[in-house]
Amino acid sequence: MALFLCLSLSVCLSVSLSLSLSVCICLSIYLSVALLISLWRETCVYPLPEPQDLFQASQMKFEDFTKDLLKLRKDLRACTVEVESVCQISSDENLQPFKDKMEEFVSQAKSELEAQESQLKDTHKTFLELTAFFSVKPKSGEKEVSPNTFFSVWHEFSTDFKDLWKKENKLILQERMLLFECCVNILGKSTWGV
Repeated sequence: MALFLCLSLSVCLSVSLSLSLSVCICLSIYLSVALLISLWRETCVYPLPEPQDLFQASQMKFEDFTKDLLKLRKDLRACTVEVESVCQISSDENLQPFKDKMEEFVSQAKSELEAQESQLKDTHKTFLELTAFFSVKPKSGEKEVSPNTFFSVWHEFSTDFKDLWKKENKLILQERMLLFECCVNILGKSTWGV
């Protein structure tokens, strides 16, 4: 795109000598600004997950999540029992709105907990399918591939890839700056010749 702008600018200035100097200058300023904006906008976004995100993923354990959800289920049961006991010993005049609010809370908490358990189960299944797709085998002593085993490899790859990605983007940016300087030089020569 930058090359196209430079070529169109030089053709425009050389072909249209009948344009006034102020029109040529305005056009050249506009194209220079457009080129500069495109120069910065076209830098590429890193296409892989960030290495730090992959490192954090490698530290996750499905067993820990399962234990946390079991603890939440146990705490929710205890909360339900406590609500029922409070409702039994409370007088009718003091029962509302506590009973309705707590029933709504417990119901919503149960549905959210079930959704989390289902999501964890689906995530674990998808993770195992992913490891099978990439032919990753569990380490000795493990019954299945752990997130640490899988994501550690990807963390190393992503770290190396990001370093190379930055270097390559820097080179591309330098090339674009040279192209921009070339266009400015062509522009300067063309406008002075008018």
